[in-house]
Amino acid sequence: MNILFTVVFAASAAALLFKDAAAFLPALLAGAGKAVALGLQLAAVWAVWLGFLRVAEDAGILRGFARGLRPLTGRLLRTKNEAALGQAAINLAANLLGMGGAATPAGTRAMRLLREEGNGFGQALLFVIACAGVQLFPSTVIAVRAAAGAADPYDVYLPILLASLGALVVGAGSVLAVYARKARRRRKP
Repeated sequence: MNILFTVVFAASAAALLFKDAAAFLPALLAGAGKAVALGLQLAAVWAVWLGFLRVAEDAGILRGFARGLRPLTGRLLRTKNEAALGQAAINLAANLLGMGGAATPAGTRAMRLLREEGNGFGQALLFVIACAGVQLFPSTVIAVRAAAGAADPYDVYLPILLASLGALVVGAGSVLAVYARKARRRRKP
């Protein structure tokens, strides 16, 4: 990916230098300034969500949510490991709330616990669910759009929801198909 970004930057810089060399440095500095401002705004959004997640965890809200999701996550991930189910539920809750990076630590812990018990199916399905990115409130995208001056930063909500639900259906279907095929192969003599 770094190579791709380097190539795109070099090609853009060369085109700008060729077209208007005097505009290169001001454009470079303006872009850097916008990148820093966007980074600060995204850091603020993540800090709020991480704080919210911590408060919810300390207040027991996440434990209650995880307890409510445990029957569903237990069936989905095919495990009875309480620690893995709790971490998976926290990851799913944080993802649904659009917390982005705040969901990652719980997801990583859940994946490690599922790996320790040899549950490749649960790992694959949790990975697909997390990567599909179904969010009830896509805060990061809305923050980026607001920072960029979008007239209505929320107008992408429905397309994002539909696309992520489609990705979830296709991804989960693929995981089910692959593991069903593996199970059939194991049963054949």
